[in-house]
Amino acid sequence: MHAKDILIDGFTRIQEEVHAVVEGLSPDDLHHRPGPDANSVAWLVWHLTRVQDDHVAGAFGLDQVWLTQDWEKRFGLDLKPRDIGYGHTSAQVDKVRVDSPDLLAGYYDAVHAQSLEALRGLTAGDLERVVDENWDPPVTLGVRLVSVLSDDLQHVGQAAYLRGMLQSAAP
Repeated sequence: MHAKDILIDGFTRIQEEVHAVVEGLSPDDLHHRPGPDANSVAWLVWHLTRVQDDHVAGAFGLDQVWLTQDWEKRFGLDLKPRDIGYGHTSAQVDKVRVDSPDLLAGYYDAVHAQSLEALRGLTAGDLERVVDENWDPPVTLGVRLVSVLSDDLQHVGQAAYLRGMLQSAAP
């Protein structure tokens, strides 16, 4: 198995979990926050997708799906176009509202498709390419992709936990 196959498998698992976590949730469930500063399922899935979209596009020199496929307009959020949710305040988290889980899953699917297309062309040597010199040591493509996988898996896990809390509290 090649490294790109492992990465493709990892990102495909995220896609499966995104669908499982949002499927069948009502708008109220998607936006439920268990505490005043907690994140909602909608915010968690939107954020993990924005991070993947931003970071994979940047690493491969691609345009963000959010901007090129009109997802920004479809979501209609009162946030800056390139906002990915990093460092959001409670008020900003509250702005991430959607009418349907299909919008979240659809956006993730579009980002996933672009990610897989980029990953399929990878060679082992590509993973050593420096993609971000703002860190010490500079970040390679391999490190960036594993970082995105880690971040996405953590957030989809948080969303799944919150979904479980919601379902256990339901009558």
